[in-house]
Amino acid sequence: MSEHQLTHIDEKGDVRMVDVSEKADTRRIAVAEGFISMRRETLDLIVEGKAAKGDVLACARVAGIMAAKQTSALIPMCHPLNITKAKVECVPVGSEDRSDGKVGIRVLATTGVTGKTGIEMEALTAASVACLTVYDMCKAVDRGMEIGEVRLLRKEGGKTGLWERDPSRP
Repeated sequence: MSEHQLTHIDEKGDVRMVDVSEKADTRRIAVAEGFISMRRETLDLIVEGKAAKGDVLACARVAGIMAAKQTSALIPMCHPLNITKAKVECVPVGSEDRSDGKVGIRVLATTGVTGKTGIEMEALTAASVACLTVYDMCKAVDRGMEIGEVRLLRKEGGKTGLWERDPSRP
C-alpha cells in the first residue's frame, strides 16, 4: 500500500476498519488543541468562577477526558483503545496573547496508549468536546462563541514515529 492511500478504504472503495493485528504494540502519544473564542465579558465570567452552571473549565477538562475514552463509539472506523493517558488543559487567552486579538479558551489535549494503532483521534475528540462543553456552559450569555483551530500538534510512536506540526503552518 502506498503511503498516500487512504487506509480506511479497501480496493473496491468500501470503508473498513483497518486490520492492525500484525502491528507491534508501541507507546503512542498525541497532542491536539482547539480554541473557543468569545466576548471578553464571557471569559471574565469563566475566569472569575461566576458562570451560572458552575466551574466551566473543570467541567470542560472532565468532558474532554470522558470523550477521549469514548472516541471509538463516535468515530466509526476508530479502534477501541485501552487509553493509558488522557489530560486536558484549558487556558484563558486574552486579546494581547494572540496576533488576531481574539479572546477565549485554548484547549490542549494529550492522550496516550501502548498499542497497535494511534491515539490521534482521541486527542482531537478530547479537544473538540472540551470546547463544546465551554460553549454549552456559557451559551446563555454568549451564543456568538466560535470553536475552531482544532488540530493535531504532535504524535509519536508507531511505524511513522514522530510527527510535529510545522509552527509556520496555519
